[in-house]
Amino acid sequence: MNDRSDFERASIETFTPLVESADLLRETRWEDRENRWRRRSLAIAGLLFVLTLISTLAVGAQFTSSYAAGQSPDFDDFFSTYGTLLAHPQLLLAGVPFAFTLLGILLAHELGHYFACRYYGISASYPYFIPAPTLIGTLGAFIRIRSPIHNRKALFDVGLAGPVVGFLFAIPALGIAIAYSSVIPLSEAHSSVVFGNPLALRILLAVLRPGVPVGDLLLHPAGRAAWVGLFATALNLLPGGQLDGGHILYAAASKYHRRVTLGVALLLIPLGYMFWAGWYLWAGLLLVLGFRHPPLLYQWERLDRTRLIWTAVAVLIFILSFMPMPVLIRTN
Repeated sequence: MNDRSDFERASIETFTPLVESADLLRETRWEDRENRWRRRSLAIAGLLFVLTLISTLAVGAQFTSSYAAGQSPDFDDFFSTYGTLLAHPQLLLAGVPFAFTLLGILLAHELGHYFACRYYGISASYPYFIPAPTLIGTLGAFIRIRSPIHNRKALFDVGLAGPVVGFLFAIPALGIAIAYSSVIPLSEAHSSVVFGNPLALRILLAVLRPGVPVGDLLLHPAGRAAWVGLFATALNLLPGGQLDGGHILYAAASKYHRRVTLGVALLLIPLGYMFWAGWYLWAGLLLVLGFRHPPLLYQWERLDRTRLIWTAVAVLIFILSFMPMPVLIRTN
């Protein structure tokens, strides 16, 4: 009996280091894969950032040129000047106020998500910017989440962190720009590009430049970048799909996620008809991709009162940033 016990004890003592060695090997391999992925993610993020910096500098140079001339930018100029700017790169320096402000706000937004992921131990990529020859020089930025989100609290905080941080960066930039912007009567009256005015801009204008009609304010290029930041915040806070607003909705009331997503998508269709055709695209994205949301590993945990209050804050930020007609393009 004692001999058998000694044998079992010796077998366990021999087997245990083998198990620990196998676990250590698996952990080391996972860490190696994670480190390789992070290096590759950083390289891709760096390249996309440089390309987006160039595209936003090109757009910013056009905004600066139009602002110096005391007029709103012309739609055709956004694309016709790309060749000139690329042939004479020194002209891109004029776009620094717009590009740096915009990239700073977008980076703050994505880093809000990123550090929230790091706090909860969620594997996430570095921020990826999307360069594009558009009216704002980019299609925004995003991070890629590679591991499951465990509970509602983590999902809520990750979804909320980006819009809140981005908004906190955009508002001061917009306020400073409004304080130093030019006042030119009917500055957009004959422009081919007319930008909408979110409630946040109207409030800041009333406080900082009382008596100045919003139609007479020729917004400084840095202010236009802050405007883009607010617009991006509003888009992300749409309560549906896998947008930031959809994450917040799912964390607060997952059983309503599908119905609210459908309602928002259907509401965007008449908005597209009456105000801005871009809402058709967002409605289509929500209808095609928006109904599915990755399930949480622990569904039963409810949000605390503090986070429910922050839900109301997110709604307020959305109201302050949203514009039914973000951009109007006039054609001759």
